[in-house]
Amino acid sequence: MSDAINAAVAALNEKMGGQGFDGTAKFVMDEGSIIVDEAGAHAGDEDADVTLTAETETFQQIIAGDLNPTSAFMSGKLKIDGDMGKAMQLAQVLS
Repeated sequence: MSDAINAAVAALNEKMGGQGFDGTAKFVMDEGSIIVDEAGAHAGDEDADVTLTAETETFQQIIAGDLNPTSAFMSGKLKIDGDMGKAMQLAQVLS
């Protein structure tokens, strides 16, 4: 597993403050993938309610709060496949 994935998992868990996510979401980036579910974030490639795909740098900017997930989606930097409602819930968790 890459350093970028490990750092993203740690940052997501910190951002969620120990709270899980009602559903499952998968972040897919060049370095690998991360699952966010009721237990928090972890590296993995399981099926999910919604899959968000972007370059590693884009995810790092979203997690750091430097890029709004909605803006990333509207500009084509973030692709979403699956349950758009879950994607919107996740965006609120990450804000």
